[in-house]
Parts: sequence; C-alpha cells; structure tokens
Amino acid sequence: MNHVRGVSGREAGPLQDHLDAPGVTDVLVNGVEGVWLDRGAGCERVEIDLGDAEAVRALAVRLASVAGRRLDDAQPTVDAQLPSGARLHAVLPPLARPGPLISIRVVRNDPFRIEDLVASGMVPPALARTLAGLVRERASILVTGATGSGKTTLLATLLSRVDPRERIVIVEEAGELAPRHPHVVRLIARGANVEGVGEVGVGRLVKEALRMRPDRLVLGECRGAEVQDVLLSANTGHRGTMTTMHANSAADVPARLAALGSIAGLSERAVAMHAATAFDVVIHLTRATAGRLDGPRRIGEVALLVRRTRGLAVEVAARCASDGTVAPGPAAERLAAFARVSLDV
Repeated sequence: MNHVRGVSGREAGPLQDHLDAPGVTDVLVNGVEGVWLDRGAGCERVEIDLGDAEAVRALAVRLASVAGRRLDDAQPTVDAQLPSGARLHAVLPPLARPGPLISIRVVRNDPFRIEDLVASGMVPPALARTLAGLVRERASILVTGATGSGKTTLLATLLSRVDPRERIVIVEEAGELAPRHPHVVRLIARGANVEGVGEVGVGRLVKEALRMRPDRLVLGECRGAEVQDVLLSANTGHRGTMTTMHANSAADVPARLAALGSIAGLSERAVAMHAATAFDVVIHLTRATAGRLDGPRRIGEVALLVRRTRGLAVEVAARCASDGTVAPGPAAERLAAFARVSLDV
C-alpha cells in the first residue's frame, strides 16, 4: 500500500510513477539533462525521457497551475503545494540552467513509528526509549540538520507519540507535517498574490496559534524573524514546543539561533536568555557517513542547550555512529533524567 501524498491522478505526467514509488522522497528534474530520485540514501539518476526543453517547461507550468500558481516569464519561479500535499518548486530559464528545473518533495500522510525509524537506521536502538520519554515528559525539542536530512520525518514521528488528549497546533509554510494523532489543527502561511498583497506570514500565524489553546505548539521550520515568537511562546508555559531548523551540527545551533534572532531585532544576549529555557533538547540529523554527504538519514547527535556566561552553548548527550552505536557525552545523565529513562548505552 502506498502511504505517500504524491501528485494526484496523472498530473505529473511521466514523473507520476516515480512519485508513487515506495520510498521516494524527492523527484528532481534538471532541465533536459536528466531526472534524479532520492529514496532516502542520496540522489540516483533514472532513465526517463521528458522531451525537449519546451516539454519540460510545459510540465513545470502545468504543475504550477495545478497548485493554483502562475509560472511564466514575468514570474519565473514558484514554490507551492500541490493539492495532494507534495511540495513543488520550479524555476524557468534564463534564471535556471541547463533548462527548466523542477523539484518535488513527496510527503507521507502515514507517518512512521519510532520503531520504523529504528529499523531504517535513522534512530539508534539505544535512543528509542529516550525519544519516547522526551515526548512524554513534554520536552521542548529543536530538530536540526541539512535539507533532506529527515527533519520533517522525525518531527512527525515524535508528534505521533503525543498523548491523544493533547491538542497539537501546527504552523507551516506548506502543509508537510502529518502526524498520526486524533487532535491536530494547522495554520498555513500565505504568500502575496501577483499584485503583491494578501501575505500572511509564519510569525503572525504563531501569534494566532497561541490563541487556539494549544497543548503543543509546533512550527514546521524556524528560519526567520518568527524565531522571536517561538522563543517567547515556549517561555510562557507552552512546554513541549517543537520545531525544525537548518544547522550544520548541534554545536552550530547557538550561532544559527543568534543569526535568526538578529533578523527579529533581538540581541545575542536576549536570544541566549530565551533559547536556554525555551528549548530543552537538540536532535541533530545528518547524512554524512564514510566521507559521503548523501548517505542514509540518521541521528548524528543529541544535545542539551545551556546558557553560559559568554552566551548560549550546547552540551552533547549522545553521539551516534553510522553503525547504530551510541557514545554517551557529558550531558548523557541529564538527558536520561529529563526523559525519565535510563540510556541504553
């Protein structure tokens, strides 16, 4: 059974079979030079003939139209959600080379269980009970990693472990999170129309979400001035807040938060003060293994955010190797106490 929200019907034309294939997370069209798939272990090229550059352009325009958006010479880029939930990004020449570029992110509507992520190698067996304990104990969690590292997958899995009596309010730019939970509502940001009006940003929606009696406030991705609203909300009794953020490593999280805070006009000191109490745990995902940067998605580190006299810092609680082994770090005992479990390392 296919549990993926791809492009409904045959809207994607010759790409449809690949979007519907089990395990595919991304379909990438590089103009007339080929099509690439990501099944979770890096990009692989597939043999498929999309025709000439005009045919690829027509496909991109048609997909944008299905998403209710415009794509032409006057508006040569589009970032939109298809009716089925898949995330579409397309760019036309002359901005794009070697021709029209199409990227489709496939979204699961049947999230994994933690046990599934253990079986796939994303979650080390020794950390499975710890992750479940962090959710149960209402830890505020920051999931970090590069694009395509599995942040949304892990976040949806964690949310599926939330007590069914709790109300989850999700704020996203695109509706990618689909946790298995009986009480989920979501707010989706809206871009400006072709006249440049009508925009409703993530920051405003976070404020709206706080008025909706959330037991868990979730931001799909924190990447701008909305970090201020997330930090403030997590410090006003909204325990169990979760979000994702791009970062190269757990150690880079303080600098990344400071950079986002500066967009909102927050000083580094203010960010450190709020973040140290807003987020309890950083779970960093990686795809780097054996010298490669496109290996299988997996947890690389688990760390705690702490405030130092010089600012915000992280203390590593667990380092995870590509073979599934886990080495405890300086903060291992505090992580176990927070999750009310014993670390199996």
